[in-house]
Amino acid sequence: MGTPQADDATAHWAGSDLGEVVVSAQQIAERVAELGREITQDYAGRPPLLVCVLKGALNFMADLMRAIELPVEVDFMAVSSYGAATKTSGVVRIVKDLDVDLVNRDVLIVEDVVDSGLTLNYLRQYLGARNPRSLEVCALLLKEGEQRVERSLKYVGFTVPADFVVGYGLDVNERFRNLGAIHSFVGEA
Repeated sequence: MGTPQADDATAHWAGSDLGEVVVSAQQIAERVAELGREITQDYAGRPPLLVCVLKGALNFMADLMRAIELPVEVDFMAVSSYGAATKTSGVVRIVKDLDVDLVNRDVLIVEDVVDSGLTLNYLRQYLGARNPRSLEVCALLLKEGEQRVERSLKYVGFTVPADFVVGYGLDVNERFRNLGAIHSFVGEA
């Protein structure tokens, strides 16, 4: 999908763990700006509560909320379904819950990557039980052919191959989150 850019060369410290650039920093910046414009238009007159799914979506959320021209509110949730592995376990655990009430709010879940869709499906049910006015999803990445549940994502940054990827918030054992681009991961977990 992407080709290496000058700003992707900062990953020299990652050694041989990184494969090709899947999405460049420039492509990310351009798509986040587009998503910000779409969300601004769609939520005009009813600013959404952005729910960042930690830790992977933090970089995306920071850039996305600056691209939305509305007085958005933010809150954070942490869930775990990977542990230290590069494949989801399918078991979702809430590590940090929201601090705000969702009743009658327009909620936009900001997610880093949707692969099997099991975690997102769980989050939708969990948050939907709190009676928001609307509940939508903005995912940075959607992995091709990995979904085990029906998906309906209102906003998607990029559709990528099913390879494990790191960078721009995505990690392996807390490493590589600070890369500006998204790379395939070819190292050992």
